[in-house]
Amino acid sequence: MTKSEFQLEDVFSIGAENTGFAQYFTGRSYLSPLVAQPIPIANVTFEPGCRNNWHIHHGGGQILLCTAGRGYYQEWGKPARELHPGDVVNIPPEVKHWHGAAPGSWFSHLAISVPAAQGGCEWLEPVADDYNKLK
Repeated sequence: MTKSEFQLEDVFSIGAENTGFAQYFTGRSYLSPLVAQPIPIANVTFEPGCRNNWHIHHGGGQILLCTAGRGYYQEWGKPARELHPGDVVNIPPEVKHWHGAAPGSWFSHLAISVPAAQGGCEWLEPVADDYNKLK
């Protein structure tokens, strides 16, 4: 599927290339902020094979609402979970995880940051090469 075909499938705009956070991604992603306050919500789109580094949301967690394509979510020490439109991932605070597109597939999700007084995201190492073993 091409980028333009995927854009027709996704219900939200893919936005602009996510250059501000590119250092925390393997591959190219796009960011379309939808709401800034009181609860930050953004549509994040991943090109095929793109995924973010391992990271931890401190204080508040994160909720992912999958909207288009096929992707993966994985918590540290657990197997990767395949994601499809309509899937919801509730990520508690302090859980090390990553998410992104499946190899060969575009993927979008709404990322909802749960507000917290001592909140913040700690970016960690890239996902190991065993990502490429996923189908």
